Amino acid sequence: MALSGNEKDATRARLVDLAQAMVEERGGSGLNLSELAARAGMSQGHLSRYFETREALMEAIADHWFQPMVAIMEDVLASDLPPRRKMFEFFARRFVAMRKKWEDDPVKLQTYIEVGYDYFEQVRSYIDLADHYLGEIIGEGMSDGAFAGLDIDETISLVNQMCAPYCALNTMIMFMERLNEDKLARIIDAVFDGLSATDRGAKAMTGLRAA
Repeated sequence: MALSGNEKDATRARLVDLAQAMVEERGGSGLNLSELAARAGMSQGHLSRYFETREALMEAIADHWFQPMVAIMEDVLASDLPPRRKMFEFFARRFVAMRKKWEDDPVKLQTYIEVGYDYFEQVRSYIDLADHYLGEIIGEGMSDGAFAGLDIDETISLVNQMCAPYCALNTMIMFMERLNEDKLARIIDAVFDGLSATDRGAKAMTGLRAA
């Protein structure tokens, strides 16, 4: 008898949960479909109805892992907050969620970060989505007069560099004990108050000068 859509979704979710447990035990390199099938009590042929390749399985794990972050970003984007506050919430809410994961189990979080690097193609779409949403916030800020003279792509790059400790997970873990929402708020204020294409004297006209 054919499974209903809900039954298929439930089985797929159970397989992802089992696969995540395997990743947490020994990293992404320890994940293989034959062992997953054995743990799930099914044949490998049956498993292939849900995940034909390990890459497809890793993509499902990435989707499960990042979906709460996507929900946070979409909630912020849908709010009627002003752009400055919206950008703060955009970074702060995700940072708080990651800090909680770090506090609960830093080793597990580091494992997922390493797996993310190994399967970067499976997580790239989430990075691109975050940049897209950040671009929408920046566009709102530009409509209010912020970031004079800069285009959206350059502003996305600059903001990401300035806020990297609050969004780039490996950097976040390195500096976690020094990071907090108050510091982030000051960074966002600096972004909105000072980021523009205007040369205020920092850029050398003829190259770097020796001290």
